[in-house]
Amino acid sequence: MKAVAYTEAGTIERDDALIDIDIPKPTPGPRDLLVAVDAISVNPVDTKIRKNVAPDAGAQKVLGWDAVGRVVEVGSAVTAFAPGDVVYYAGSLLRPGANSEFHLVDERLVASKPSSLSNAEAAALPLTAITAWEMLFDRLDVRKPVAGAANAILIIGGAGGVGSITIQLARALTDLTVIATASRPETRDWVGELGAHHVIDHSKPLADQIAALGIGAPAFVFSTTETHRHLAEIASLIAPQGRFGLIDDPQTLDVTGFKRKAVSIHWELMFTRSIFETPDMDEQGKLLAEVAALIDAGRIRTTVTNVLRPIDAKNLKQAHALIESGRARGKIVLEGF
Repeated sequence: MKAVAYTEAGTIERDDALIDIDIPKPTPGPRDLLVAVDAISVNPVDTKIRKNVAPDAGAQKVLGWDAVGRVVEVGSAVTAFAPGDVVYYAGSLLRPGANSEFHLVDERLVASKPSSLSNAEAAALPLTAITAWEMLFDRLDVRKPVAGAANAILIIGGAGGVGSITIQLARALTDLTVIATASRPETRDWVGELGAHHVIDHSKPLADQIAALGIGAPAFVFSTTETHRHLAEIASLIAPQGRFGLIDDPQTLDVTGFKRKAVSIHWELMFTRSIFETPDMDEQGKLLAEVAALIDAGRIRTTVTNVLRPIDAKNLKQAHALIESGRARGKIVLEGF
């Protein structure tokens, strides 16, 4: 089967940063679905792994943790899906990625594709929707108020893939006032279209801009990117006893500035459940089913902004480069081999 992989970690500018290869079609284990992949999307995690994680000697590493496709075979213990089902999901970091014609995924991580979306539109959603959902409801517990705080969330990096779906989930499922950051006219327009009540500029000091809104100190802050740049401002603007969450990977994270306010700190990784096969691993399939229902009810929308065809090394290199530029808006999707 066709796939896109790399043999040596490094920069995207290298000719062999990503290469087209041919590998054997995998065989499903007991809980696995074998999916014929129709569409994928690219996330920052793909670029981080490609730059920093070398494959085993002589091996080829396939990336990709968002996929939409048709189930063609199921393992002996599978109960929820059957051949012919069209599904969407984000897989596991511990297994080969979905940048391949056929892909294995544990059924507990999977849901039926939103029926109202095309395959490309649906491929934009799984990893970011899981990340946003887990941050809002499992980590920050935004349905539990913070005494004396503004019932508001600040989303830093609102126009990125995770920010774009977090805004929508917060609007659809909570009564939070949503404040998103964006620094360019097109990204400010984007987060406004997605439902942000207020938009502030993350290229300028954040605390003064929050104060100028006149709504009080927000109970929740979710930093999706550049946390190291904004940490002191976050500590200044967040409410006492507020909750702060992040998903990026700062080299250092000095959280002493949060002590005086007794701010709790939550680091989200959507792969945790699949890496450790936690007892609640099936929550990811369940929440994707809820996201699909919200999509089909017209309450939230896809975050795809760019579709490249076909799925090959050339187009994946283009997508990686755009994400690494820091100027991507929404999600980049590739469709068809």
